Amino acid sequence: MKLFDLTGKKAIVTGGSRGLGMGMAEGLLEAGAHTVIIGKSERAAQTAEQFRNAGLSCDAVQADIQNPSARKRAFSRSMEILGDLDILVNAAGITFRHPSAGYPRESWEEILEVNLTAPFELSQMAAEVFFQKNYGKIINVSSMLAFFGATVAPAYAASKGGITQMSKSLCNEWASRGINVNCVAPGFMDTDMNDALTDPSTPRYKEISGRIPAGRWGTPEDMKGIAVFLASPASDYLNGTVIPIDGGYLVR
Repeated sequence: MKLFDLTGKKAIVTGGSRGLGMGMAEGLLEAGAHTVIIGKSERAAQTAEQFRNAGLSCDAVQADIQNPSARKRAFSRSMEILGDLDILVNAAGITFRHPSAGYPRESWEEILEVNLTAPFELSQMAAEVFFQKNYGKIINVSSMLAFFGATVAPAYAASKGGITQMSKSLCNEWASRGINVNCVAPGFMDTDMNDALTDPSTPRYKEISGRIPAGRWGTPEDMKGIAVFLASPASDYLNGTVIPIDGGYLVR
């Protein structure tokens, strides 16, 4: 269906070398978009090579988006590779778990910088390109923690609540200029970030799993379809939304 065809589109995906970001990047690539993945380590280049070996049009830029100068350089380099931009996916994210009463300030600041400030500034950079053609798609990655609180992860919860409200604010200003800004809110996903929770022998794993109507945790593969939908003309009249990708967790 042409509504979901991304042939000829140009995309940037931060955090695209692993986990949910990689799943979203793969979805865009399979739908036809030339995609640059931005990652902190050499894994970005390795992932891009894997995609190219599969016949997909992928490049990589290695950069630590926690650093303001580095993320600006990464965006500029991505634009040099792509020549234009239609889609920005802000998927990079980090977390550190500590009890709230003694939460280290350095951990708080690092998480907010990567999870909230970097997506905002990258969205600003992308918008300058999108304004010129009155078209563009921004997909931000929120979390279930935008709907309810966290335990030993106050900074992560704050960053995801922030990116949710930021997306709505950008929608209010940019929708009239042809830019769609939406959020996906993954539920409990079986990724590296959740290694502390995915031991099947633990009570917490059993408690979470028992609340998911789908009967399983999510995977990066589950992010592909929603990424294509939000990046494609199929979502042209959808703006400022927060879409749970949670196997039904929120409704139980």
